[in-house]
Parts: sequence; C-alpha cells; structure tokens
Amino acid sequence: MMAEDGISDFGFAKRKAARQLGASDTDSLPNNAEIEAELRAWQALYQDEEQAERLLEMRHAAVGVMRLLDEFRPYLTGGVLDGTAGRYTEVDIELFPESAKEVEIFFLNHGVTYEHREPRRPAPNAPEAILSFEWEQVPIRLSVYQAHAERSGRRHADRARLPAVEALLTQERGEMEPVR
Repeated sequence: MMAEDGISDFGFAKRKAARQLGASDTDSLPNNAEIEAELRAWQALYQDEEQAERLLEMRHAAVGVMRLLDEFRPYLTGGVLDGTAGRYTEVDIELFPESAKEVEIFFLNHGVTYEHREPRRPAPNAPEAILSFEWEQVPIRLSVYQAHAERSGRRHADRARLPAVEALLTQERGEMEPVR
C-alpha cells in the first residue's frame, strides 16, 4: 500500500492492512522500522531506477522550496529525506514561522497557488495548518507549526535543514559520476 498507493502514514497503513486481513490484534503488527526495511526491499525489486530518479527529482524540488521559504525555518522530513519516497509521495517540509498566516501571506505576495488543509487529528504536537502545492510538477506538503515547536522535535521523526539536504544531493551526484 505504501509503495503502490502512496500512503505515507505508517499508522494509517498498518490499520488499513489489519482491517483488510481481518486482524484484530494490533499488537502483532510490524513496527515502523520493519515496514521501512520491507518498503526499501520492494522498491529495490520493482522500482529501482524509477525510484532513484524520482527521489533525486523530489530532493531538488525540496531544495528549491526550502530556499524560497528559508525565513520560515524549513526542515525536510519523511520519505524524501530517508530515501523511501515513491511514485506518489509528497515532499514533506516542516515550517516554524511566528504565525501560519505569515506563510499564506508570503504565498499570496509571490503568486504561489496552494491548497489549505486542516490537520487530520488534533493533537498537542499537530501542525497549525497544512499547505499543499506543486513545485516543478512535484507535490509539496508543508506542515506549519508554531515557532516554539521547532525546539521540541517530534518523536521518531528525522528532519534536515537545507545544508544537509544539499549535502545529500552532492553525495548522490558523486555516486552517479562514472569511475575513471
């Protein structure tokens, strides 16, 4: 489901799979690390070249968006960062402005067309808003948090600032260079 249908939420994918299999014991479901390992194996078998090209394209888009939104302290997270992004994955970027309205005003002033979505479930660490748009034909999802949330970090969520994402791209370019 995650590789073929573009589901990016581990918990949602687990619950959906359990329902489809008629499993009621959610304690026996695999953990996120086990799912990620299997997702990587599946992608290596069935989407190897396509996935690598798409990942590179998405990381380039992430860099462009992060540069544009630098004043809002962007972080790349999710499958584009960890390398499991597939065919239908959105680039996940977290922002930490003083107010979510600042980002929307910025978009209006720069002519960026976006869709405002409400976070799926209210929680203490949930984003204030989710903004979706396309950047160079790559889907982007911005999770806009309160400024103070930047220091708290999210449990089990890796994230990277712009220099680290640029370093990933430099590393990928180096791996693609022919050996002489």
